[in-house]
Amino acid sequence: MNREVRELPIESMEDKMRKAGTLITVISILSLLLATESFAQRGMKWMGSGGWGPGGQYGRMYDLKTVETISGEVVSIERITPIKGMCYGVHLMVKTGKETIPIHLGPGWYIENQDIKIQPKDKIEIKGSRITFQGTPAVIAAEVKKGDEILRLRDEKGFPVWAGWRRR
Repeated sequence: MNREVRELPIESMEDKMRKAGTLITVISILSLLLATESFAQRGMKWMGSGGWGPGGQYGRMYDLKTVETISGEVVSIERITPIKGMCYGVHLMVKTGKETIPIHLGPGWYIENQDIKIQPKDKIEIKGSRITFQGTPAVIAAEVKKGDEILRLRDEKGFPVWAGWRRR
C-alpha cells in the first residue's frame, strides 16, 4: 500500500488579511444598502403633489356635473388634511345667504404662494364642484374671485392648475 502524502499549501498571513478585508468590504456595502432601503421605506418617498393630484382619491372627487357659483363672506381660513397621508391643504368656511359651507382650495404649498390673499370678512365668489365630504356638504373650488382679483385653482375640465406641468 503505497500512500501518497500531499502537502496542502499553507495560507499565508497576507492571504488571510486580504480575505478578511474583502469580507469586511462586502459586509459594509450590504449594510449600507439595506440601511438606505430601510430609511427610504420609512417615509423619505417623493410625494409629488402630496396626494392633491388629479388622479388621487381626493382629486377624483371633483365633478364637472356639480359645478356651481356661490357668493359669501369668509368666516375662517383653516388647514386641513382631507385624506390620511396627504399634505395639508387650505380651506375656507364661507357664510352664504343660506348656509356656512367649507370651500376646499388646494394644497397649502400652492395656495400660500399665490399673490391673492384671502382673509376673514372678505366678500368672495366661488365657482366649484359641490361634493359631500365626510358626510358634510362642501365645495372644491375651481376659481375664487375677490374684487378684481381671481385665484384660479382648476381649469374648465377640473384639472388642478398646480399639476399643470404634467398635463395629460
